[in-house]
Amino acid sequence: MLIRFTVENWMSFRDPVTFSMIATRELQHKDRLTRLERYKTRILPIAAIYGGNASGKTNLFKAISFAKRMVVQGIKPDLPIPVEPFMLDNTGIDNPISFKFEILIDEIIYEFSFTVTKNNIIEEKLVELSRNSEKVLYKRYNNSVECDKSVLEQKLFQFAFTGTSDNQLLITNPVLQKIDKLSDVLNWFKDSLVLIAPDSRFEPFELLLNDIDPRNSLVNDMLLQLDTGIINLDWVDIPFKTIQIPETLKDKIQEDIKDGFTAHVSNQILNERFLITRRNEKLIAKKLVTQHPTVNGEKVKFEIQQESDGSKRIIDLLPIFLDLLDSSSKKIYIIDEIDRSLHTLLIRRLLELFLAGCNDRRRTQLLLTTHDVLLMDQELFRRDEMWITERGSTGASTLISFCEYKDIRIDKDIRKSYLQGRFGGIPRLLYNEALAGSSHNST
Repeated sequence: MLIRFTVENWMSFRDPVTFSMIATRELQHKDRLTRLERYKTRILPIAAIYGGNASGKTNLFKAISFAKRMVVQGIKPDLPIPVEPFMLDNTGIDNPISFKFEILIDEIIYEFSFTVTKNNIIEEKLVELSRNSEKVLYKRYNNSVECDKSVLEQKLFQFAFTGTSDNQLLITNPVLQKIDKLSDVLNWFKDSLVLIAPDSRFEPFELLLNDIDPRNSLVNDMLLQLDTGIINLDWVDIPFKTIQIPETLKDKIQEDIKDGFTAHVSNQILNERFLITRRNEKLIAKKLVTQHPTVNGEKVKFEIQQESDGSKRIIDLLPIFLDLLDSSSKKIYIIDEIDRSLHTLLIRRLLELFLAGCNDRRRTQLLLTTHDVLLMDQELFRRDEMWITERGSTGASTLISFCEYKDIRIDKDIRKSYLQGRFGGIPRLLYNEALAGSSHNST
């Protein structure tokens, strides 16, 4: 689970900005909070971030995405680090950028932080937190490194540090990935933290939709409930050689897929999705299609690209919500612009389904950004689950939770107050007399 995230000097966030999933003392919707008995605290299952265009919502998403990429993939030794510092004053361009995560792994909270410039890692630290104390597992600062003896012997850690380039995080070093606590943190970033941009897809989706997976029927049931006009998703057999993907990719599939294994491939331009399996040394290809009812009660197949943008977006999002509803899942999904191409009532229904399944033992979380103020509703969200980004006069963004506003009662229509500008986070629209006069004259 994600507990807190802090970023400084990244894009529009010049000053430190902290995003917290720790619940306040608010009593509303308390049954859905995750309880961490060891730390005597409660964690929120969801957070919604509102704000005008260019207010900083996507910059927060990009900050977390950059940090994940640094941890999981790293940077080649001969390349600069692709940092994006605050650039609207002369002091911010060359300042280092800092990231800090507090995350829950197997009932233990870790604090992982690092500070970078375009050339090197200045500082990196991993801390194990208890309720009243903390233990620094390792700390790197410029050309020196220290580690706790419970992690690794200091000389061995120093040896690994010597083999780590200046632009690479220690936690990404293959030697140190063999250490349990470090590999746990690395795997959290790699496997548990999932980021979905407005135009990206949830890639494992096709693997959920096979003939034997029980979630296949759940997807179809949800498509019916959400009034998409689709009554079924199905796979149709096609010759492998007819798939419109680069020949180099076809050659790689021929070489890599072993008997009994399945791969998913997509043509992003045509929005086609395929499952490819090797059976008895032969490649078998299937293409995803939708089915609609005819007036005679029969079924007719549609290509995915024939569906509306909204239906395609639903198809992409449904497996995410199925995973969020899975009691054994520990994924954290961060979805930027969740409302893209989707009706308010449809998004609300998906959120209600997720929140109805949350309880004190659930470990999944959903963080979303949205422009849809109709989702700004205390019957749906707690006040500490709603946040606002706002860009100030200097171009720097701030982030504030609704629970920090003292005059918001549980029965208050916060949507109306938000649109009136009482909380900030809305576009500052300017009246241009020249444009108004031109419009008047043209009529």
